[in-house]
Amino acid sequence: MSKTVVIDYLAESVRNYGSADALVAIDVMRATTTAVTCVALGRSCFPVPSVEAALALAARLTNPLLIGEVGGFMPPGFHLNNSPVDLTQRSDVERPVILVSSSGTGLMCAGGEGQPMFVACLRNYSAQVAYLASHHERVAVIGAGTKGEFREEDALCCAWIADGLLKAGFEVENASTAALIERWRGAPVEAICASASAEYLRRTHQVRDLDFILAHIDDLDEVFSVEGSQVVRPSAELLPR
Repeated sequence: MSKTVVIDYLAESVRNYGSADALVAIDVMRATTTAVTCVALGRSCFPVPSVEAALALAARLTNPLLIGEVGGFMPPGFHLNNSPVDLTQRSDVERPVILVSSSGTGLMCAGGEGQPMFVACLRNYSAQVAYLASHHERVAVIGAGTKGEFREEDALCCAWIADGLLKAGFEVENASTAALIERWRGAPVEAICASASAEYLRRTHQVRDLDFILAHIDDLDEVFSVEGSQVVRPSAELLPR
């Protein structure tokens, strides 16, 4: 039986891949970058699909840090925007992070029960490829999408992961996946600077997050997944809530 990979986008598309034995959530600007950075810093990270879910969870955790944006704006009562840079500048790593975003955290939370949902970005795409190639046979790599669009940064990251799996012996499931891999294979990472997401960061004076993403390419040799309601290293014991 051949190993296969498919690329898609939007959280709603997850339901189409119930037979996949691994899902990979990608939201380079910025939810999966923030989540991966959070866990790499030694924090616990809880992605949630909405502000309401964030506030409900906050009532059950001890001194949590509320991080996120909805429609580009930080919700009232939150401590930080969905910013990996702002997160790295804090020293209170003992505080659990509750993360919400317009699309990325919804994708992270969309997996079916018992179906592995990995959280990846440009910081750990090679490690993600190696882990998938060793542990899984049918993989769906899914970009978060923004305003219904498959943004360049997510398409590039999805394609790089899928291309790595092709090199490890996987086959593509459809023509659109093959076309995306061909489009982004070998593309310079700076190509993501032309996306609407990058323009938004520049326009709102948050270009530091774009600079952080560009400066942290493949610098983490780690894999992260959603287990229960928390982003962890696979098979790691969940941190106390």
